[in-house]
Parts: sequence; structure tokens; C-alpha cells
Amino acid sequence: MRPLSRAVIDTFKDSAKALPEVLSVFVLAGGDDFLLHVAVQDLDHLHAFLLDRLSKRREIAGFRTSVIFQQVHNTVPARLPEP
Repeated sequence: MRPLSRAVIDTFKDSAKALPEVLSVFVLAGGDDFLLHVAVQDLDHLHAFLLDRLSKRREIAGFRTSVIFQQVHNTVPARLPEP
């Protein structure tokens, strides 16, 4: 994100969540500012999403992608033990 400011972050967050491909928007600390969880039909549609939706935004300095092959998760998290 450039420039990195609350207004830019809030504007991008709101516009990203309105995109039909976006399932979730995460605001991060560290090397990346955002993580977008998207659902698309195939890699061609992912490529189109990146080029047509993200790369045209002036505030995005760069992006990288990861593809999820499998997901395993607990439906009910276990209670953490008391310290």
C-alpha cells in the first residue's frame, strides 16, 4: 500500500470486500499489508482478477499470489489450557 495511511487502508478494504471474487479481506502486520481470500473458476480467472482488478489500483505497490490445494481445519477449536 502506498501511501500507507488509515484512509488508504480503509478505502482499499471497503473496495476489496465489494468485489464478487473476494471472500475475505485481512489487514496484516509485517511484510504484507493485506491478504485477500478469493474464489475464482480457474487460474485464467485468477490471472484476470489480478490484472483487471488489482494491478490497476494506484495504491497497490505490488502483490503476490498463493494457491490453496487443500484445507484442513477444526470446526470447533479446543479450549486453551489455563497458564
